[in-house]
Amino acid sequence: MKLNDVLERGQEAMRPPVSGQVVGVSGLTVWVEGARSAIGDVVEISAKGKRLPAQVVGVSEDRLACMPLGEMAGIAPGVSAEATNAPLRVPIGQGLLGRVIDALGNPIDQAGPLPPMPLTATDNRPPDPLKRKRIDEQLHLGIRAIDTLVPIGKGQRVGIFAGSGVGKSTLMSMMARNTSADVVVVGLVGERGREVREFIENDLGEEGLAKSIVVVATSDMPPMVRLQATFTATRIAEHFRDGGSNVLLFLDSITRTMTAQREVGLSAGEPPASRAYPPSAFAMLPRLLERAGASEHGSITGIYTVLVEGDDLQDPVADSARSILDGHIVLDRDLATSNHYPAIDVLNSVSRVAPAISSPDLDLQVATVKRLLAAYRDAQVLIEVGAYVPGTNSDVDTAVRLLPQLNDFLRQSTSETPSLEESQQQLADLVGAA
Repeated sequence: MKLNDVLERGQEAMRPPVSGQVVGVSGLTVWVEGARSAIGDVVEISAKGKRLPAQVVGVSEDRLACMPLGEMAGIAPGVSAEATNAPLRVPIGQGLLGRVIDALGNPIDQAGPLPPMPLTATDNRPPDPLKRKRIDEQLHLGIRAIDTLVPIGKGQRVGIFAGSGVGKSTLMSMMARNTSADVVVVGLVGERGREVREFIENDLGEEGLAKSIVVVATSDMPPMVRLQATFTATRIAEHFRDGGSNVLLFLDSITRTMTAQREVGLSAGEPPASRAYPPSAFAMLPRLLERAGASEHGSITGIYTVLVEGDDLQDPVADSARSILDGHIVLDRDLATSNHYPAIDVLNSVSRVAPAISSPDLDLQVATVKRLLAAYRDAQVLIEVGAYVPGTNSDVDTAVRLLPQLNDFLRQSTSETPSLEESQQQLADLVGAA
């Protein structure tokens, strides 16, 4: 533990608790008077004989606007509220490996209590920009189309952009099982309750779960809990990165995280801005995404799913995330409906660090494949109606001839686990046949 953290905890322990009381409930916000606290600190509210934690999200004169980290049933004017003068802390350590926890760090996998671990605040600062290691090494994800045509580096942050039902979660689970990363942290934010167990047992499996930590906040949970799940998963990934590990962090999804922040901000009285998202939502996004990446000790490769409304990539959340991230993988609904999985649109997908982690020969092979795919896409209508005349364009002729091999290369079943070397060799063989 760092000296600054020890001193901070000591100062917090010396502060006497200050009690106040609830004076009102407005929407999702509980108003507390008589207790002094800072933004981000936790206030414990008495509700039905239990101590319900609530996070301070606003301060108005002598009132605190608090968002409960649990169900609000039992909260009424006059019940006591005690300021802890400390942020929320969750258990973080090696004992989390292979476990499934909620946003507050409580185990929910029926595998017994967690081993003793230090409690750590979930808020943290991003690495110093001048101390970040440069991204110069590729991370194997086990997805042939990504490992070759959209290569991801250790410490890179990438978004998976798609509409609903196009295969984001399946693609994410394939990466989690096949990756060469030391530790995998999965944050399921606002996920359907039915799909959590399916993801853990069917998609992740025992082998994948053994080196993974899953943080769950389902869609029925309060917005503050859903939002907290994102920061808990990120803080766990930071812990292992600080220990020198290469961590693969999945957050599914950024869109639901932003939706939770919208609910929190609007309930606290913020004015709506773009698509009713308050200013705090767009201020929160870069602070969250910048916490991933490489540091002087290890790396966090962040994979963030973004649910685009109506497959519109100009959606405010998608547009903001794309401007911050180091690349994006676009899933195409037309490919999915034609049973082409994973439905990766490689022509619209970009890895901004590809030149730093790729070789000149591989760059040339990637350029060849993308040129052929682009040529076929431009002439597809003419080809399908029989109006294209062979010999008009050599790239189109080659693309038509190699189309079955191209599709076989880009398709991959969930059971396939190609190594990086195998994928690169298959790409070289494909280009050699052009």
